[in-house]
Amino acid sequence: MTENPFFTPSPLVYQLPPYAEIRQEHYLPAYERGMAEQLAEIAAITDSREAPTFENTLVALERSGELLRRVDAVFRNQSSSDTTDLLDEVEAKVSPLLAAHHDALHLDQRLFARIEALYEARADLGLDPESLRLLERRYTAFVRSGARLGGAEQERLRELNAELAALGTTFQQNVNAATRAAALVVDSAEELAGLSSGAIAAAAENARVLGHEGKYVLSLKSTSGQPELAQLSDRSVRERLLAASLARGGEANGPLAIRMAALRAERVALLGYPSHAAYVVADETAGTVEAVSGLLARLVEPAVANARREAAELAKVAAADGIDEIAAHDWAYYSEKVRQTSYQVDAAALRPYFELERVLKDGVFFAAGLAYGLTFTERPELTAHHPDARVFEVFEEDGASLGLFIGDFHARASKRGGAWMDELVGQCGLTGRRPVVLNNLNIPRPAPGEPALLGWDEVRTLFHEFGHALHGLFSDVTYPLFAGTAVPRDFVEFPSQVNEMWMVRPEVLANYARHHETGEPLPAGLVERMRAAEGFGQGFRTVEYLAATLLDWAWHTLPEGAEVADAEEFEARALAEAGIVVPAIPPRYRTPYFQHIFSSGYSAGYYAYIWSEVLDADTVQWFETNGKPVRDSGELFRRELLARGFSRDPLESFRAVVGRAPETGPLLARRGLA
Repeated sequence: MTENPFFTPSPLVYQLPPYAEIRQEHYLPAYERGMAEQLAEIAAITDSREAPTFENTLVALERSGELLRRVDAVFRNQSSSDTTDLLDEVEAKVSPLLAAHHDALHLDQRLFARIEALYEARADLGLDPESLRLLERRYTAFVRSGARLGGAEQERLRELNAELAALGTTFQQNVNAATRAAALVVDSAEELAGLSSGAIAAAAENARVLGHEGKYVLSLKSTSGQPELAQLSDRSVRERLLAASLARGGEANGPLAIRMAALRAERVALLGYPSHAAYVVADETAGTVEAVSGLLARLVEPAVANARREAAELAKVAAADGIDEIAAHDWAYYSEKVRQTSYQVDAAALRPYFELERVLKDGVFFAAGLAYGLTFTERPELTAHHPDARVFEVFEEDGASLGLFIGDFHARASKRGGAWMDELVGQCGLTGRRPVVLNNLNIPRPAPGEPALLGWDEVRTLFHEFGHALHGLFSDVTYPLFAGTAVPRDFVEFPSQVNEMWMVRPEVLANYARHHETGEPLPAGLVERMRAAEGFGQGFRTVEYLAATLLDWAWHTLPEGAEVADAEEFEARALAEAGIVVPAIPPRYRTPYFQHIFSSGYSAGYYAYIWSEVLDADTVQWFETNGKPVRDSGELFRRELLARGFSRDPLESFRAVVGRAPETGPLLARRGLA
C-alpha cells in the first residue's frame, strides 16, 4: 500500500496530517509497518559493534518510531472524536499489539544493557542537563517496565499487558455505547420546561440527528451529573435523566473493572510494589501513597461538612415545593434556586452573554495575547479530522510562527464524552518539528441558524483545555520524550487549571462576556455575585470529586490476590470506609463509566486534579500579587515552566516561577475548607 499517506512525512504546513487523503483502511497497515520499522531501528542500535554512546543509543532511540508516532497520534484522536464501527475494530486489534510492541522495546535485554552501561557511567559522560535527564528517565522507564525481571516473569508481564490493553479498549467502547444508548428521549417540549428555548431547540435537533424526529433528546455527558439538572423544573424528568446517567454500563463494565484492578495488582507485584497506586505514584510528583492519602484524608471531613451546610440551605428552598428531602436529582436544581435568590445569579440568563465564537476569540485567544503575546489566524483551507473542526495558525508577538491549534467543539454521536487535548504533532528539537495541538469539547450543537451559547462551566472547560493546548504549543525541548504535556499525571492538570483564571480576569471578561444579540456587557457586579455563588457550591463540587478520587484509590490500592465479587458493592463499601458518603451527591464518576482510570491513563491518578490544584491556586495567587505586569508574568511562566515540559523536575520548574515550594493555603481558601 505505497499510497498510504502515513508512510511518508506529511508535506503540509507543520506536518499537519493529510486528512483529505487519510482513509480508515490506512490505519492498520500503517500501525503494522510503523511497529516493524521501529523494531528494525532498535535492532540497528543493538546490533552495532560500537560501544554504546549517548548518540548511538539514546539519541537513536529518540529518533526511532516516526511512522508509528504519526499514525498513533492521528488514530488516537480519530477513534475518540469521530469513531466508526471499523475504527472500533482497528482499535481492538491494535491495542494489544501496541502493548506487545512496548514490551518488545522495554524488555529488549541488549538495548537495556547499552542504556544501563551509559547510566552507570553517566557522571563521566559530560552531558548537558537535558541529555543527562533523558538518560536517567529512559533508564527508569526500562526498569519500571520490567527490564530487570527474569524470563518467566517477563513472559507473564507480557501477558498481563496485552490483556489489560484489550480490556481497556473494550471498557472505553462499552462506555461510548452505553452513553449513546442512555440518552433521554422525551416526547414533548413541555417535559423540558425550565430549559432555554435555544436548549430545547438543540434537543429537537439532536433528536432529528439521532433518528427521533419530532421528539427531544438529551444526550449524556461523561460525568454523573448532567447540566440540564439545574434547569429542568419537572422533577420526574430530572430523576429519569440522572438515573440514566448513573446506571450506564454497569452490567458490562463492572466485571471488567474487577478484572483490570486484579491484573494491575498482579503486574506491579511482579515489579516489587505492594499496589498499583504505589507503583504509579512512585514516579509522580507526589512520590508516595502516604502523601496522596494524607492530602485526601485532610480534605474529606471539611468537604462533607461544607456539603451538609449547603444541603440545609437547599432543603429550606425545596420545602416550598413540598419536598421533604433533597435527592441527588434535586441538588443542582435547588442550588440554582439558591443562587438566584441569595446571590441574584441565574445560570440560564447568563448563557446569552457567552456565545462560543466570542468566548473563543475575544476570551480564550485574547487572554493568550495578554499573557503571552500570541495571535491567531484561522486557516479554513486546511483540512482537519472532521468538518466541525477548525484550524488556526498561532503566531508569536513578533509575528514568528509557532504552530497550529485545532478546535473541535461540538458534541456528536461518534465522539466520546468529556473534553480533552491531543497533540497531533509533538514539538521536537532534534528534527525541528513544531506542534500541532487539538482541543475536543462536547458543546451541544445549536439548531440551524442559532448561536452556540455556553454555560459557565462550559466557558471554564474551554479555558481549561486551552491551557493544555498552550502547554503543547510552548514546548521547547530537544527530546520528544519531554515535550509538551508529557509530564507526570499529577502535574499535567496544573497549567490547564491555571489558565482558567483568565475567564474572570476583569480585562478578559469585559472583552468576551457580551450579549450575543445586543452587545451589552455582562451586568456590573454580576461577576462578584457569580464568584460568591461558586463559593456556595464548593461543598458539592469537592465531595463529588473526592468521591471519585477515593473510588479510584480504593480500586488501585488493592493488593495482589484481593477478591472483589461485585463492583457496585465494592464501590459503596469503599466510599463508606473513606467517610465520603453524602447520599444526594453521587461520585463525579461511578465505576462503570470511569473512563479516566480504566481506559485513559489516569489509573491511581485521578487525585492529580486536586494535587495540581495546590500548585494552581498558589500560582494564581502569585500572578495576582507579584507586582509584575501580566505580560512579564506570563513570559516567566512560559519560559520556566510551560516550555520546559519534563526536561527537568516539574517542581523545580514551579519554584523557578513562584520562588518557593508550593503551599496548600490558597487551595483550602478557594475550596472553602480553610
